[in-house]
Amino acid sequence: MSALLDHLPEFWQGLVVTLQMTAASFAGAAVVGLVIVAMRVGPVPVLRTVATVYVETLQNLPLLVLLVLAVFGLPEIGLKAGLTTTAVVVIALYEGAYIAEALRSGVNAISSGQGEAARALGLTFGQSLRHVVLPQALRTVVQPIGNIFIALTMNTSLAAAVGVVELTAAANRVNLLEAQPIPIFVGAGLAYAAVAACAGFVTGRLERRLAVAR
Repeated sequence: MSALLDHLPEFWQGLVVTLQMTAASFAGAAVVGLVIVAMRVGPVPVLRTVATVYVETLQNLPLLVLLVLAVFGLPEIGLKAGLTTTAVVVIALYEGAYIAEALRSGVNAISSGQGEAARALGLTFGQSLRHVVLPQALRTVVQPIGNIFIALTMNTSLAAAVGVVELTAAANRVNLLEAQPIPIFVGAGLAYAAVAACAGFVTGRLERRLAVAR
């Protein structure tokens, strides 16, 4: 326990980096997910194919492989960025595929009559999607998206493998100094659990508030 108390500043800084990465990655993933789902349910076959390939590819590759490839491979072709920035972009692109699938399930749950009614009112596909379909779809997938947020939070720990000093990396550095892995990593695990619990609580409240009356 003394190892935790003596190194609270290091743990706090690591937790702050984790939270910053989580927020930035989730925001990016939400944008990617919205674009991909619009392509997947859109009327253009080429865009549907591209979006499908994107989702299937990203969902069948390990995130760690993508992180290592981006951090160590992209500089070889002249694309350089900071470690944290690179990790955030990769995680956002990766988790965006999962958000797109969650949103697509929500879109599929909407009655086809909603789209037909929107077209009857003269709305374009984009307007129908933005004003009619997606707002209803989002209300049905609050919990799945909350679960993706929690998974994304845990996945930020993989950034430690490519040199980002977030919570897991901070805990590992402290352990190298103190050699007390049990209290150190239990403490780090409890911090992740607290973030996940907060996310679950907020998601539950949102789900109840936005629940569609049937």
